[in-house]
Amino acid sequence: MDEAIKGAILGGVIGAALVALEYMMLSKDAKERAVKLHRKPELDEVARLRIKTMTRFAFVLPLLFGAGFWLIWG
Repeated sequence: MDEAIKGAILGGVIGAALVALEYMMLSKDAKERAVKLHRKPELDEVARLRIKTMTRFAFVLPLLFGAGFWLIWG
């Protein structure tokens, strides 16, 4: 398999893991805050913005990893 494709796959997996972990961390924080304030759990605007930012970064990450692998090992 071409090195750039290996890098892109690795970057995609890392990006997906980062987004999933960020979402789980923020939803846990929202649930804890909801229990403390006696409300239903919902993400605030800052948390939504953080998830959107991580998602955008996760879309760029495979390109960067693919280019990096191609430059180093290709």
